[in-house]
Amino acid sequence: MNNNKSKHALLSVSALALMGTMLTPAASWAMDGEKVIQEKCLSCHTRTGNPETPYSRISQQRKTPEGWQMTLQRMQHRNGLVLSSEETQAVIRYLSDTQGLAPSEAAPFRYVLEQKPNVVEDVDPAYKEMCARCHSNARFGLQRRTEDEWKELVNTHMAIHPTTELHALARDRRWYDIALNETAPKLAMDYAFNDAAWKQWQKMAKPKLEGSWSVAGYMPAKGDYSAILKVVKTSDNKYSVNLDGHYADGSLLSGNGAAQVFSGYEWRASLTIDGVSMRQVMAASTDGTSLTGRMYQSAHDEIGGDLRAVNGSAIVGLSPSALKQGETSEVTIFGGYLKGSVNLGAGVKVLKVLSRDADRVVVAAKASASATVGMRDVAVGATKAKAQLAVYDKVATVQVSPPQSLARIGGNGGKIPKVQSTYRALAFSAGKDGQPGTDDDLRLGYMPATWSLKPQNEVAEEDRDVEFAGTIDSNGVFTPGDTGPNPQRKMSTNNVGMLKVVASVKDGDSTVEGESDLLVAVPSYIKRAIQ
Repeated sequence: MNNNKSKHALLSVSALALMGTMLTPAASWAMDGEKVIQEKCLSCHTRTGNPETPYSRISQQRKTPEGWQMTLQRMQHRNGLVLSSEETQAVIRYLSDTQGLAPSEAAPFRYVLEQKPNVVEDVDPAYKEMCARCHSNARFGLQRRTEDEWKELVNTHMAIHPTTELHALARDRRWYDIALNETAPKLAMDYAFNDAAWKQWQKMAKPKLEGSWSVAGYMPAKGDYSAILKVVKTSDNKYSVNLDGHYADGSLLSGNGAAQVFSGYEWRASLTIDGVSMRQVMAASTDGTSLTGRMYQSAHDEIGGDLRAVNGSAIVGLSPSALKQGETSEVTIFGGYLKGSVNLGAGVKVLKVLSRDADRVVVAAKASASATVGMRDVAVGATKAKAQLAVYDKVATVQVSPPQSLARIGGNGGKIPKVQSTYRALAFSAGKDGQPGTDDDLRLGYMPATWSLKPQNEVAEEDRDVEFAGTIDSNGVFTPGDTGPNPQRKMSTNNVGMLKVVASVKDGDSTVEGESDLLVAVPSYIKRAIQ
């Protein structure tokens, strides 16, 4: 499933501690994080005498909130550090705000912060075998250290994991010498501690996030949704949040909770939506006009989807996002407080406004049989959005998203739950050249599909993986089989397997199919905030 340049970032991780205390009383958050460091950390760390980097092995690195959380957990588990929940949060807050990452530094690796599963990374060959054989690229890409501190990290690896240089892809080379004298200096250049981006971000005015936001997102088994996110500031960098809206089928969505913002832009929220505990991980744009990221179930972070919020009244999406020539369909325009007449672009007639709510407008629309194939701008009154609706002639190809995926067996009385995998069918029409799979293809968006499974190869067929490895439902949610030996399988092996996920999209009288590879693997017993 992987080529030599790629590595799966398998992001099925546990709930973050910094979320777990999201509702701590406000008074505790006034605790001075630097004072905690001075009182609790200097029994091992020392003062350097340099006011710019005052504490050894602490002040020479920068990380995300999750990165600092992992550091504190390691200090507690390995070195006996004792911190209260309030002290832990105060230190994470202090270090994230004073030694965090700038938006541009974190941007390439947001998928791991958002707990997005089934991401295939493109890893620099210099790091692929030295670092990424154990870690995701994002694990070290979300850190900034001085060269000396990167070298100290190499030595820390050797102290904690002394067999590191004896592993495969290490024992065939001078691993320690390469790590210390080649990899660490390269890391210091690629992920530099004194990068100008962080200094510039510290000087900038930070976005103000209170107010009403127009939201569009997706949740597996529920579908697309629109909502109004109301954010009220309760204290410095802390907010109460309310989310109210609709799923595309008209059912209501409602929830509330609390949020924190770290480093001036890193949004972390914990909410209960329709009785389910959820988390949001988003990044605010530098101008404070948008929030982008992901919302997912607290107990099953693989069950979630992308989320986008725009401050104030805005059009943030359509469902469906494509109309076929000559087709009449119900179209939902996602956006907050949209008023005025609806315009879906040339060749598309709005037949009737079916309903209006604070978070959406639903219309019946028809695309002319002679409408030009291509994207349309959409407007509701004075509110406009570019390239929101595609008009197409036929579906040429379907891609299953994600194209490669991993699920894990579990349950069956054990403590490790199953890790599901979710899929969507992304459709395209051929562009002007009439050839599918070329650069001018028109993206139509996600479409309803019929889902099925088949063996990935001859071995999977012989082992009857389709029968034992799991099932996929009508919403594209795959649930793996139970963990443990299965007497019905050859040699009573467990329920792992290699499958293909097949999406069948109806387009008039024809059906267009797409496939993706699925590996059903054993449980993962180690869960980290950043894999």
